[in-house]
Amino acid sequence: MHFATLGPSGSNHALVLSHYLEARGLGDSRVSLIDDFTEAFAALVDGHYNYLLQVSAHFSHADCVGRFMHRAWPVDTFIAPSRSLALVARRDVASPRNVLRQPATRYYTDLSDWQEIDAATTVDALTRLRNGEADAAIVADEALDEFADELSCLRRLGPALDVWVLYAPRPLADGNPLILPNNPALTRHFAASREVERY
Repeated sequence: MHFATLGPSGSNHALVLSHYLEARGLGDSRVSLIDDFTEAFAALVDGHYNYLLQVSAHFSHADCVGRFMHRAWPVDTFIAPSRSLALVARRDVASPRNVLRQPATRYYTDLSDWQEIDAATTVDALTRLRNGEADAAIVADEALDEFADELSCLRRLGPALDVWVLYAPRPLADGNPLILPNNPALTRHFAASREVERY
């Protein structure tokens, strides 16, 4: 099977897809990392991939859902955390004033005092920060260890918990949604909620 998702290799999409394939026993699948979801959805419906994974928080999600309605079909969803993130600054900048951030991360912390600069991914934000294109960036916090001599931590943000959607060029059997009535995690969650309501 051939899966596609947003690259590059260090991106959250690539990380979550690798975990998904491992959990589903599909570790031997072919994976293509793309850089544009609109083009990737078009390639999916043209048969170039079997599946395409996209996080619902991605800025292009609603547009892709509408543009490819009845051609790209959601066939699985799940909840997964992103890499743990941090707001970091270059050590050679005394007073950081601008920040690179992927649009989905713009509200993860208060950036009202910053000039915001779009980055395609958190990986792109890190690369451009290290190239001197900005004073600060929201990146995976592992960059603080990897580039400790270059970067300082302004604020740890932790991981985002997002909904991920897997698309295919055909719907589930008979066009029916997949409903899992015996999901143990949901059963425990709803049971706990009922206990809270009693008090």
